[in-house]
Amino acid sequence: MDDPTAKAELLERQLGHFQPEGGSARPTVGEAPYGRLLSGIRGVRLEVTGVRAKFKYAAHRPSETQDRIAAGLAARGGPRDAAAGEHLERRRRA
Repeated sequence: MDDPTAKAELLERQLGHFQPEGGSARPTVGEAPYGRLLSGIRGVRLEVTGVRAKFKYAAHRPSETQDRIAAGLAARGGPRDAAAGEHLERRRRA
């Protein structure tokens, strides 16, 4: 994908998915901060055929850090945040 408008739309969808709470400028052709950077971005469509995942739950971090992570998950309340928070708590008790 090389069209700047198409790349801006793709980038906007990705930002909306990965940063739903916002905090990023809207990608717009010709406008800062992404406008002049779009020429260096390539859009590629991939088909995922398998997933291997490793979950990290800050097991070796201080309890204050784990408390902050648990509180952040609870406050954010995303689709999988409750399950991640429960897993974090189980690992802390183990």
